[in-house]
Amino acid sequence: DYIVIGSGSSGSVVASRLSEDGRNQVLLLEAGGHADRFWVHAPAGMGRLFLEKAINWAYFTEPGAEINGRSIYWPRGKTEGGTGAVNGMVYMRGHPLDFDRWAALGAEGWGWDEVLPYFIKSESNSRGASAFHGGDGPLRVSDPRQKHPTIEDYLRAAENAGVPRVGDLNAPPHEGADFHQHTIRDGRRETSYTAFVKPVLHRRNLTVMRKTRVLRILVERGEATGVEILQGDRRHVIRARREIVVSAGSLNSPHLLMLSGIGEGRMLAAQGIAVARDLPGVGRNLQDHWFGPMIWEVTRGSSYNDALRGLGKYVEGVKYLLARRGLLALSVSASAVFARSSDALAQPDLQMVLRPVSYTFHPKGAVMVDGFPGVSAGVVLLNPGSRGHVSLRSPDPLAAPAFQPNYLSDPDDGRRTVLGLRRMREIMSRDPVAARVVAERLPGPAVQEDEALLEHIRAHGNCGWHQVGTCRMGRDALSVVDPRLRVHGIGRLRVADGSVMPTITSGNTNAPCIMIGEKAADMIRQDALPRRDAS
Repeated sequence: DYIVIGSGSSGSVVASRLSEDGRNQVLLLEAGGHADRFWVHAPAGMGRLFLEKAINWAYFTEPGAEINGRSIYWPRGKTEGGTGAVNGMVYMRGHPLDFDRWAALGAEGWGWDEVLPYFIKSESNSRGASAFHGGDGPLRVSDPRQKHPTIEDYLRAAENAGVPRVGDLNAPPHEGADFHQHTIRDGRRETSYTAFVKPVLHRRNLTVMRKTRVLRILVERGEATGVEILQGDRRHVIRARREIVVSAGSLNSPHLLMLSGIGEGRMLAAQGIAVARDLPGVGRNLQDHWFGPMIWEVTRGSSYNDALRGLGKYVEGVKYLLARRGLLALSVSASAVFARSSDALAQPDLQMVLRPVSYTFHPKGAVMVDGFPGVSAGVVLLNPGSRGHVSLRSPDPLAAPAFQPNYLSDPDDGRRTVLGLRRMREIMSRDPVAARVVAERLPGPAVQEDEALLEHIRAHGNCGWHQVGTCRMGRDALSVVDPRLRVHGIGRLRVADGSVMPTITSGNTNAPCIMIGEKAADMIRQDALPRRDAS
């Protein structure tokens, strides 16, 4: 009845919820294999997964003009759970105004009041149920098992700098400072797959096919009828009696639509692809968070760096293997300050994340812990104005598409990120965290002028790996899906993942993608298209 393409943060939810009705036969297709690996389960294993091509698409962007010609490494999950199996596990929903903005841009039914019930529905928060949190959903959301004293001092310093401690970053006022909550269950990473699909694999009406590459969606007489897949070196066609749901992520979903003849007609024709529907918005509107990195050398005992090098690594490994405790049971993204670069703004536009560890990204994507005790910060611009695109390199479905995010192409993005770096310096200069600081290592105390800070952001900045928006919702000529996530002009085909976001949310994007899966499944069940002959 339903073919769901992609077992990531949205697709796993869609498949699980649709299969709750025993009358629905649901097929979930995943390009990667099993995610049953130690470094996937261990929350601190994120750095080990960056270059693990067995579970990672390992994409690179095109060189960026405003970031000194650099190509940025984009790890994307290629396994059960999708990018939720390789991310930092931070559970951030975004600001209510983000979703009200979606509705104002033509995504009716996606305002904050309409989406909040779906966030709550999916969640099993370790703090229990409340007006803003779920207590009995499939997805475990929890507080850190241990809280580093340096981070406590950072949050107190933020208070001394005028940023209040709020207790819950996902509840009103959606602004201030606190520890993050994470999708971690009993010291193990929780993904949409482990939360929604794995517990119901016994359902006779739910089938999961792994290591199955979808080459194209078959479109006949204006309707999606099936998919062509590749398993090993053999191609097959699978037909859908009701609908096909594309949940391949913000990079692969537009790519798959283009390969299927859905996209900008002239570009498709130039690649020799027959045009099924001329939709020029496919692949456009690419958005991502960009951050300015900062590193401080701190006093001994103020960082996890020493424990993550030499014999310390093995001690932590034993702790985790015996009791699922210690540093390996934690996400490195411990805390955040949400603040505004200007009092004139209606909501925070800066997320200042401090981690009790410092590390260096090397050009090919490797992550190495620094050789001194250090802490690191990412000053994230939450609502960038820069827009990029995904495009075809080739009609070959096995060839990666081209990604041009155009980071910092909007000059205001750089200006506001510079303000964020200055705000972060102000907080780190306040007691009690200031007593732990030995020296600012990056960008360094000599870098003071706005232009010098901007050059630091261009030369050393990196992204949040939160790509969204490439199949956006709306009703205008550049939208790809309507508010019920149906692809314009193609029957029985929907997109349900982060690519449908009209604008990026104010924070990490995994939780909104899970919400999109919940709401998509509800709409598909409500619409309940009649079966057709799939022979």
